[in-house]
Amino acid sequence: MEPILRVQNLTKTFTRSGQSNLTAVNGISFDLLPGECLGIIGESGSGKTTAVNLITRLLDATEGRIFLDGEDITLKTGKSLRMIYRKMQMVFQTPTDSFDPRRTLGDGIGESLCNAGLTRKETQKRVEALLEKCGLPGEFANRYPHQVSGGQCQRAAIARALAIKPKLLICDEATSALDVTVQKEVIELLNELSAQQGKNLSILFICHDISLVQQFCDRVLVMYHGEILEEGTPDEIIRHPKNAYTRQLIDMLMLFLQHFYFRFYNRPHDHIMSVVCKQSGKCCSPASCADHTNFRHFLVLLVSLKQIRLSFCSRK
Repeated sequence: MEPILRVQNLTKTFTRSGQSNLTAVNGISFDLLPGECLGIIGESGSGKTTAVNLITRLLDATEGRIFLDGEDITLKTGKSLRMIYRKMQMVFQTPTDSFDPRRTLGDGIGESLCNAGLTRKETQKRVEALLEKCGLPGEFANRYPHQVSGGQCQRAAIARALAIKPKLLICDEATSALDVTVQKEVIELLNELSAQQGKNLSILFICHDISLVQQFCDRVLVMYHGEILEEGTPDEIIRHPKNAYTRQLIDMLMLFLQHFYFRFYNRPHDHIMSVVCKQSGKCCSPASCADHTNFRHFLVLLVSLKQIRLSFCSRK
């Protein structure tokens, strides 16, 4: 199967006056298949967003090549680049970045449809259908960005990105500005859209939160200092991390969970007897896992706080 996106030896080096050059992305290569969701995780400064800016041609690559749907887009500019954007759309970190604050959400979503030749009536009908597909009433087309919540604005931004039926949707930290509950809703929406579109929509999901990637992605790339350290399914990365940096990312999540338990339950991590998924009823406990690997994996899987129920032993 031919990939919808192919990145080959992609490198970006910034020249800095009076300082040594900075290589933000260093020779990365990967494929994204039709219908696949590929996650890229790493801390701030790891090169994730620079890689996205290269793929979307917001930055010129120093070396390497980028292929979208079999076409080399590495040097595309002007009109030919605008044609490429019909196949590739982005959802940004801050929802309001997708919209002009002086125009309604419907205007922002419908702009690309008008440019494609649809009449005003056809555009309005399509905008309302897109909003409803993304879990918002059609009447939201008449609202301005400041009149809706962050989660609602992000849903509208996803509707805007899907308007021209792209083959590739790039989500660059699209949930990081949202609270946990809204993050979960947006992830569920993306899951639904991915299932509906099948092979017609591939998603590149940029994130620093390994728990979100675990819930959503088919494969994961771990980036650090501009390089890809390892690749695998979310389960492989979480259960059997090959690199010390990946283990550190998982351990950071465990520290957060320990802090959460102590802060909200006033109990340390070692007092946890079991974790039970509210939906499946599946249970796991630290004592049942000799090396705690399975327990760690289970906690990451159920990190959405509304999906877990905890039981504790008594304090000594």
